[in-house]
Amino acid sequence: MRKPRNIDTELKALADRARQLKERRVQQLGELVIATGADATDAETLAGALLVIAETADAGKREAWAKRGTAFFRSTARKRGDGTQGQPNGTFQLDGGAASA
Repeated sequence: MRKPRNIDTELKALADRARQLKERRVQQLGELVIATGADATDAETLAGALLVIAETADAGKREAWAKRGTAFFRSTARKRGDGTQGQPNGTFQLDGGAASA
């Protein structure tokens, strides 16, 4: 006979995992803002820039932004000696949210 599944426990574990992923995403976004120096920009300007990015449908612009972002992560990884290698989802790790010099 098969052991019955405890669906409530499985659902709780999935909900906990989803919460952890959301928290990590928010933390990494904050670390990215700090790493790029955007934390020196006022919130209204930063929000406006993000809205322009979200509203842009021009594939050429998006591709150029993606290339620039890739170059940023690669140059930062070289300076620090690490990067997305070994990260389970290709995310960029920072040291406790501190911007590198």
